[in-house]
Amino acid sequence: MDAVPEHKEDSHPIQATQESQTASDFIDQQLALEADAREILPYKFDKCTNVLGPLRQTVFACLTCSPPPASAAQVYTPAGVCYACSISCHGEHTLVELFSRRNFVCDCGTSRLPSTSSCTLRSNPDTGARGVHSQLPAPGNKYNHNFQNHFCACDEEYDPHTEKGTMFQCLGLGTVETGGCGEDWYHPECLVGLGRDWHKKTTLKQDDEDAGKEEAEDSEHPTPPGFPNEDDFEYLICYKCVESNPWIKQYARTPGFLEPVYRKDAEAPETASQPTQDSVSTNGTTLKRKVSDSDLDDRPSSPFKRVKDEQPNQPPPSEAPALSDPGAVSETKPTQKHDALPPAPQGTFSLFLQSDFREHICHCPKCYPNLIPHPQLVEEEETYEPSLSNESESQVENAGSGGPRSQGTASLLDRGEAALSNMDRVKAIEGVMVYNHLRDKVKEFLKPYAESGQAVSAEDIKAYFEKLRGDESAIKDASTKPVDGSGDGDDNRREQSGH
Repeated sequence: MDAVPEHKEDSHPIQATQESQTASDFIDQQLALEADAREILPYKFDKCTNVLGPLRQTVFACLTCSPPPASAAQVYTPAGVCYACSISCHGEHTLVELFSRRNFVCDCGTSRLPSTSSCTLRSNPDTGARGVHSQLPAPGNKYNHNFQNHFCACDEEYDPHTEKGTMFQCLGLGTVETGGCGEDWYHPECLVGLGRDWHKKTTLKQDDEDAGKEEAEDSEHPTPPGFPNEDDFEYLICYKCVESNPWIKQYARTPGFLEPVYRKDAEAPETASQPTQDSVSTNGTTLKRKVSDSDLDDRPSSPFKRVKDEQPNQPPPSEAPALSDPGAVSETKPTQKHDALPPAPQGTFSLFLQSDFREHICHCPKCYPNLIPHPQLVEEEETYEPSLSNESESQVENAGSGGPRSQGTASLLDRGEAALSNMDRVKAIEGVMVYNHLRDKVKEFLKPYAESGQAVSAEDIKAYFEKLRGDESAIKDASTKPVDGSGDGDDNRREQSGH
């Protein structure tokens, strides 16, 4: 019998640790959860972008409403939705984030999605009722296999939990219909023509064993031979888009463009000139890291300088080719940028561009028609972003200002008072009276815990508020008392004025 109470005493500290917390801990936990929510969903999601027309915007594919086909014979209609609809209309569905897509109109509420999946953010133009479906979709939208959650030339299904390494998005100079990729995402090894598990099949030589161990420690999925350093380029044009726009081949290994990266199964002919690339200095970084990275838009800008090793999939180095008419060059200087370009390399390859590549592309009347279909080659694109939510916007505006605390950074008490200030004057005054009464009650309840440092159990809080809910007479009495308990009515009115 003596063992029973002894056991209870030993278990009490454990129970207090697991099931109780101080009032300060509880508030800190709630504020942390709010901060996480603001970080994950910083933008408002109350307006569908469909009415804005074609935009470069973040697009999501809904695999619940538009599941990938089970076979090639199955009829499949791809569809994409905007950021707001992905939350408000498809929040409980299986979504794939495709990141930015060019000239895209949200498909939510159109016939590309089932009629049972309506857009709750738009109103029916005929009835004015909230929610639309089966509207005509935008004819200009372009789709690729990314909308089925398949990516890269390997057509692999993307799984953020198992994906290794980095993927890169192509600038997309061609659509699927024109032989391009449609802004697809690529694995480095697939761009150079190696298999996904190439690094597992590679046998290291004895004299390279130490270097191989060091590389394995740095990355579980190392960069394949022939692929440029991530810090040396900013953009990618895949071999599909290069082949669909062969005029751009001539810019390879010119200012703003790195060496062409050939596919292993489509190397340049031996007669093609391929000078070894010297050290590259640039401020460019990768276009996009792996989609699960938290530093997606936090790109470093410090300069890097590295020397590339000769790659096995490139032809032997030779001197840069001369222009077709060297005599003419010695007599007259080139009048246009394209006059100074070397002959286009042969073969199938991808291009890697530095951040300043646009400054080196020729815009003369002869070349400009090639640029008209691809405005992303003329100027940097702007991606549409919804308005920041009230909390996120206030947090940005007041960051480091030292001024009044905003709703985004204020405590729960401050935010409650801010909400009261936007209410009807009479209701606000009554609310403040009730709030003051509840505040005094809660202070009275928490005072002994605060003085002793004792933890407040969940059961204590629950029991107290159940008791407080029954104190209706005290709450009614509070609504007839002054706000501060000492001032007169005029003071109370002046306190509320100006709202």
